[in-house]
Amino acid sequence: MAQINKNYRKLAAGYLFPEIARRANAYSEANPAVKLHRLGIGNTTEALPPAIIEALQREVSNLAVNDTYSGYGDEQGNKNLRQALVEYYKTLGVTLQSDEFFISDGAKADAANIQSLFVAESIVAIQDPAYPVYVDSNVIAGRSPNFDHERGYYDRFVYLPGVEERGFIPNVPSEKVDLIYLCSPNNPTGAVANHAQLKEFVDYARRERAIIIFDAAYSEYISDPSLPRSIYEIEGAQECAIEINSFSKFAGFTGVRLGWTIVPHALVGEDSAVGEIRNMWYRRQCTFFNGASNIAQAGGVAVLSSEGLKQSRKVVAYYMENARIIREGLLSLNLKVYGGDNAPYLWVKTPDGIGSWEFFDKLLNECQVIVTPGAGFGPTGDNYIRLSAFGHRENVIAAVESIKTNLKLEGF
Repeated sequence: MAQINKNYRKLAAGYLFPEIARRANAYSEANPAVKLHRLGIGNTTEALPPAIIEALQREVSNLAVNDTYSGYGDEQGNKNLRQALVEYYKTLGVTLQSDEFFISDGAKADAANIQSLFVAESIVAIQDPAYPVYVDSNVIAGRSPNFDHERGYYDRFVYLPGVEERGFIPNVPSEKVDLIYLCSPNNPTGAVANHAQLKEFVDYARRERAIIIFDAAYSEYISDPSLPRSIYEIEGAQECAIEINSFSKFAGFTGVRLGWTIVPHALVGEDSAVGEIRNMWYRRQCTFFNGASNIAQAGGVAVLSSEGLKQSRKVVAYYMENARIIREGLLSLNLKVYGGDNAPYLWVKTPDGIGSWEFFDKLLNECQVIVTPGAGFGPTGDNYIRLSAFGHRENVIAAVESIKTNLKLEGF
């Protein structure tokens, strides 16, 4: 008799983005003539730059000729791409080896699968609010016995609240934990940890033999040169941190699918030898993954070329101008707005502390604008909404104008 993994039943009802889609669809069905403005899901909208398109097309053409056709690639990823990433990190003052990079088809899968390296009994600490995959993947792995509906927490997980008073960057755990999930720039708050804040986590992890899983998918949006783009800019981090990154928002590869994970040789856990965790991830990838598309990897090499970086960063600047427009529009309504300066997300406090789903419905019904309720990112996210700077300029302007014109804040 085949039995299911009952941990799936523990997942909190309604994954965030499908629930947003359900409510938006219900509104559209009731109001078919009304156009919705979307400032919610963070999906890129602008065309890929020419240098990347040229590389992708060239690789496709190569597949049509026997002499240049390519089948399976290297398990860890294209050697040229991994070496290009080594050079990219050197610009951050970080020295890594090419065999510490593992190319993937995007950061989300690696963020979910990386927990498989560690025992089911691991105590997990999660930055709150945070992208749902960190929590859900550990629930499915059996690390929480139950979801506490009253508190909005999973039992046995340690939540690290990112609150307004600390600029939405959490304190280190006050107890011993084994795995720590951090995201900087943070999705959803847009907050970026500085060197001193990351050093506190690195010092904690080295002391407790914990492992930090660091999501840096939005690092290219950091414009302040004083802020770290990689956790490996912190001394000692290679002994205690795995870094996950992606070309999705960096270069518009949301549909192309390409990312990377760094597992340093020096990384050690409580009971592992030097190099063992890196070798385990290599074995895991060889067993369960056949590598990212050769076409996508050719595009990744192009992104990291001098012209590719220049063109990709121009698109990043376009989205950050969108963020400025959104930020100024909301500030004109005297709303409290955070983020949007070193990240493509804006974190907006709901007026008079109303629930984030209630404010979502208010914006949908009064302004026809779709945002993302903060509660979907964790308990600390309630009373906030997330807005995304990804979108065509004219659509972003129209959405902001609709909010400024139609949002009724009297009595809130």
